[in-house]
Amino acid sequence: MDRLIAINSKTDIPEQYRDTPIGLLLEYHNLNRPFETYSTAQLLIGMCMDNRKHMHIPDNFSFIIRTGGANMRYSEFKISFAVAVGGVKQIALIGHNRCGMVNLVSKKNQFIEGLISNAGWTKEMAEDHFMNYAPMFEIGNEIDFVLSEVPRLRKRYPKVQIAPMLYLVEDNRIYLIRED
Repeated sequence: MDRLIAINSKTDIPEQYRDTPIGLLLEYHNLNRPFETYSTAQLLIGMCMDNRKHMHIPDNFSFIIRTGGANMRYSEFKISFAVAVGGVKQIALIGHNRCGMVNLVSKKNQFIEGLISNAGWTKEMAEDHFMNYAPMFEIGNEIDFVLSEVPRLRKRYPKVQIAPMLYLVEDNRIYLIRED
């Protein structure tokens, strides 16, 4: 966790993010900044679909794409829409600790049994589904994954500022991830 930058005051926000939508996100969520009124999205938040996370932000402040592990590899059209049509110029990519997309192989039996009992699938269908998709959605280590996605997205969207972040489920706070 020494790669995380805690945001406990506005001065903790690095200069490149201060007074930007990314800085405002950190102020709203971590510092309880009073909400302003927005009519258009200021940024895009890419984050995990996990139900333990909730953003403390004003209405209409951001587009949000929620996908397992904050894996944006299969959401690029939606990102492009937010940039091209929505006009966002900043993205907060937020992973979180204790993510279910880490070590998917350890969840294989639970996944298969869950599809059999909850969805009515056959064992063969469930096994094939897991084997076909688990490699695409496995993220490895949460911090390392976010740090690998940020440069890929920066290359794809060179005019968009992208900040790597991690949400800790224990304290419900967002931390910036050091990139050095």
